[in-house]
Amino acid sequence: MKKNSVLFILFVLPIVAYLFFASGVNGFSTLPVITKKIPDFGNWKTLNKEKVSLNNKITILGFGGADILKNRGNLFNLNEKIYQRYHTFEDLQFVMVCTDGTQEDVVKIMDALDEFTDVSNWHFVFASKEEIKEYYSQLGLKGKLGIDAGTSNVYIVDKKMSLRGRKSQEEYKEGYNTFHPAELSNEMLDDFKIILYEYRAALKKNHNATKQLLK
Repeated sequence: MKKNSVLFILFVLPIVAYLFFASGVNGFSTLPVITKKIPDFGNWKTLNKEKVSLNNKITILGFGGADILKNRGNLFNLNEKIYQRYHTFEDLQFVMVCTDGTQEDVVKIMDALDEFTDVSNWHFVFASKEEIKEYYSQLGLKGKLGIDAGTSNVYIVDKKMSLRGRKSQEEYKEGYNTFHPAELSNEMLDDFKIILYEYRAALKKNHNATKQLLK
């Protein structure tokens, strides 16, 4: 009996633990809604004078503010940990809200990213500080924007324009800090995968063709 217990501990438990952690998904079967149906961007436009919409897209939403060039390291962290892995998924977009006047700074950042990344799913939209603060106030978040109308946090928005995160008593998480690569590699990646699992399940339910979403 003792021998069997030792064998179980040595061989079976490690396999179970591996399968659990390899799934890359936290304890949620779905990722809770933090704020339902957040506003769209309206007439805010990109460098190319194009409009961007949250509707029917999985969006990683960020606020670059007025100091985006100073804080460009945060974008490079997000690019490395999340964007490069999933940017070919056609229903995914990365959108950064920046203040008017930072267009030249954004061009510099895009040029730097373009040296080693396909930047086609990076979108930067521009508005005044007042407009950005008003928009952010409608997201129903506990976190606040900085005086530059920016934050190091990014947010997951689903295709129905609902902002998603964790609402358990043990851990509340509405955004993911791009200053910390480990947080992107762990908490954000886990939660982002749940959104992709939900989307894949919806495709299968509707008998649509699917593509491999998770690596």
